[in-house]
Amino acid sequence: MNNRPDRILRRQILARRDTLDPVQLREKSERIGATLLQLPLVGNCSTLLVYVSFRSEVRTMQIITSLLNRGKTVAVPLTLVRDKKLQAVIIQEPETDLVPGYCGIPEPKSSLLSENILEPDAIDLVIVPGSVFDRQGGRLGYGGGYYDRFLSMQAPQAKRIALAYELQLVDSVPLEPHDQYMDILITEANMYSCRRME
Repeated sequence: MNNRPDRILRRQILARRDTLDPVQLREKSERIGATLLQLPLVGNCSTLLVYVSFRSEVRTMQIITSLLNRGKTVAVPLTLVRDKKLQAVIIQEPETDLVPGYCGIPEPKSSLLSENILEPDAIDLVIVPGSVFDRQGGRLGYGGGYYDRFLSMQAPQAKRIALAYELQLVDSVPLEPHDQYMDILITEANMYSCRRME
């Protein structure tokens, strides 16, 4: 089971990503964030779901802060492990609204849940993490299927932009039928318009 091609590839790419030092992570993330924030698609949308970066992922805290400063409605994911779903929760102060959650990933604190749940059909754009990507918009997540289910079943109307480092790209990701394609993939070196935009 652990020798499936997608799992082997995920392990290899994540190990490679984890070799980036803090300076590289910061510099590459800043370039990726600047490209993202200049996109007309981002400028024209009002409500976004943005992942909160963890470990060696492309950093998103500055992106979240910039979007909030522009007056956007920004939600971040809360992982509902029992239901195998993501829930979008609106935040306003990233420094105080987030606490360690599922697997230690920063998530909205419980006091926000009574009034800040965002209905998925209100989301214009989802900023998506992942482990492995190809230039056609193929994506491997981390194996839980949370984003694939969210994008296909809860927020199919939302555009999807993935953030990754060039070292996470391969020629072709081994996808399953349920795996969701991205609209745009942004790395520190390039922006790729992907299959769903056609």
